[in-house]
Amino acid sequence: MPQYNPPLRDMQFVMHEVLKVTDEFKALPKHADVDADTINAVLEEAGKFAAEVTFPLNISGDTEGCKLDQATHEVTPPKGFKEAYAKYVEGGWAALSCDPEYGGQGLPFVVNQCVYEMLNSANQAWTMYPGLSHGAYEALHAHGTDAQKKLYLPKLVSGEWTGTMCLTEPHCGTDLGLLRTKAEPQADGTYKLTGNKIFISAGEHDMTENILHLVLARLPDAPQGSKGISLFLVPKFNVGEDGAIGSRNGIYCGSLEHKMGIHGNATAQIVLEGAVGTMVGAPNKGLAAMFVMMNAARLGVGNQSLGLTEVAYQNALAYAKDRIQMRSLSGVKAKDKPADPIIVHPDVRKMLLTAKAYAEGGRALAIYCTMLLDKELHHPDEKVRKDSGEIVALLTPIVKAFLTDNGHISTNACMQVFGGHGFIKEWGMEQFVRDNRINMIYEGTNTIQSLDLLGRKVLGNNGATLKKFGKIIGALIAEEGVNEKMAEFINPLAYLADQMTKFTTELGFKGFQNPDEVGAAAVDYLRVAGHLVFGYFWARMAQTALREIAAGNADSFYLAKVQTARFYFAKLFPETATLMRTARSGSKALMDTDAALA
Repeated sequence: MPQYNPPLRDMQFVMHEVLKVTDEFKALPKHADVDADTINAVLEEAGKFAAEVTFPLNISGDTEGCKLDQATHEVTPPKGFKEAYAKYVEGGWAALSCDPEYGGQGLPFVVNQCVYEMLNSANQAWTMYPGLSHGAYEALHAHGTDAQKKLYLPKLVSGEWTGTMCLTEPHCGTDLGLLRTKAEPQADGTYKLTGNKIFISAGEHDMTENILHLVLARLPDAPQGSKGISLFLVPKFNVGEDGAIGSRNGIYCGSLEHKMGIHGNATAQIVLEGAVGTMVGAPNKGLAAMFVMMNAARLGVGNQSLGLTEVAYQNALAYAKDRIQMRSLSGVKAKDKPADPIIVHPDVRKMLLTAKAYAEGGRALAIYCTMLLDKELHHPDEKVRKDSGEIVALLTPIVKAFLTDNGHISTNACMQVFGGHGFIKEWGMEQFVRDNRINMIYEGTNTIQSLDLLGRKVLGNNGATLKKFGKIIGALIAEEGVNEKMAEFINPLAYLADQMTKFTTELGFKGFQNPDEVGAAAVDYLRVAGHLVFGYFWARMAQTALREIAAGNADSFYLAKVQTARFYFAKLFPETATLMRTARSGSKALMDTDAALA
């Protein structure tokens, strides 16, 4: 059976020693009183909940899956899921970073980020039920009417009700401009929606008394394409003006998808037959309102893979220390045993360190992004808010795509550490691989994220936001450029930062002449950008650790951090050279292939 230990020490290191989040919060009136002790206490309790309540349900939930009653259209999640959710609500976990005006606790997003990392490690399928509600909350908080907020937000904040996002349809995929779901205006100001939605995570269940579906649909006079999409709130049960639950609405689960992973989550095909809804935001501006939820979901999906990378690493490390097989190439290490533990073998260490480096680098990036979100929303200086928003927008596709690609690499590597046992269900490793695989696909495939990064976030403003982040990297390079102990981290980072400007300019020029050049280079480009960002955070973590060591701190945690940083720059970061070469190879080898693909 697998195990999970919340990585509280590493979270504290990133928050309090590297990023110094409480110092940042002092500039935010809303969070000025949040201190390290408060954050640590909350995360310690959250870690217990994840490890003791939801983690034990992970394998059983995967085995049992969800059950749909075709007659009633009701879905029953795996055994124990409903009871775990009740404990989640009772503990106030749904309200952590929500607005106190609606019953929230008003804690920084940074805290929520770490809580959800642990929940994702423990049980991604279960965590998706409350996780999507946060996105629904954000969309309504930003674009809902006062009446909608008053009626629905307290229930989402408390966790009494959950939310979903109903975007795509069988013929659409990512191209939402093709959607056909119709919304007919009614005399009372409501709308009746008719259509079909697919791949709706947590789309139907009995864990809460109501589910609030945010649905994209078209008004009768809507223009074609994405400019004609509106957003509607469609509850499972109609809600009276007094908040009382009324009759069953015309929205139900037609079937459940049979999937590779996340079996414990109800991925529903949703049917709307004259379902009553109210509009969220302005007519034909639904995508803008939904993007609040979609961006939150993209950061959340990156966090799902971060959680799986961490738990896979923990189990692979424990197994590698215990499993004996063969002798070390450099001589016997365990003289009292008939063979050495497999952790003595170089390639086993490479697989373990790959997962460790990607988990710890991803954690630093994810916490940094949520800190930027807190600053974007609450900093008193308008320029700081604007800059924070721009940088988090730049980093969002990297969080979604780079962390999930890394999760795929890491969970597969950790399964490989187990050898044949990794392929066997009861060890839990193959489930981490299967569960992670969806993260590279949903909320916009990683190719879509790559096109968003290169085409919209970088070339769309002539690299202005990229240059802003480049200045942040440049400040670290200037600070540590003459420090010999930092040279193995700073020199490769400085080289890539310099190359990135030339690389981006070259791709932009080629893309201007032929847009397919952007499409051909985008995936490689995002991975290069991901390593640039990871390189920055690994250099900062090495910097912090080396300073502690120089000050006489003998805690082995800091030596471990330096060794992991050294591995990352020596074995993973050099991938960027190959990626830049393949990106520069152009689109001809891909597009001039009609005969090959006939």
